[in-house]
Amino acid sequence: MIERIGKAQRWSDAVAAHGLVFLAGHVAEETRGQSVFVQTQEVLAQIDDTLAQAGVTKAALVSVTIYLADIAGFDEMNRAWDAWVDTDNPPARATVESRLARPDYAVEIVGVAAR
Repeated sequence: MIERIGKAQRWSDAVAAHGLVFLAGHVAEETRGQSVFVQTQEVLAQIDDTLAQAGVTKAALVSVTIYLADIAGFDEMNRAWDAWVDTDNPPARATVESRLARPDYAVEIVGVAAR
């Protein structure tokens, strides 16, 4: 069975299938244009909400990819990440610099969680 969470016209915020939850790229909407730290905090809160809708928590994350518009924001992103991540259950993680969909997006995060 496939369950679509936060379904919109073009994508779902997450799709649950085969015991996994696949997170779409989450970006800051309310804090767009603000610092990497602030945007990362918003994105992580969105991820918490999306995972809750899927019936899991951040402890179930198995893999995360973080896209930064400018790798110079790596330390700011990590400051928000370190305050949020479940240190008993940290996921595998990659962080890369990438051009994002809009110039005022500083960070985008995608991931996969077990269900």
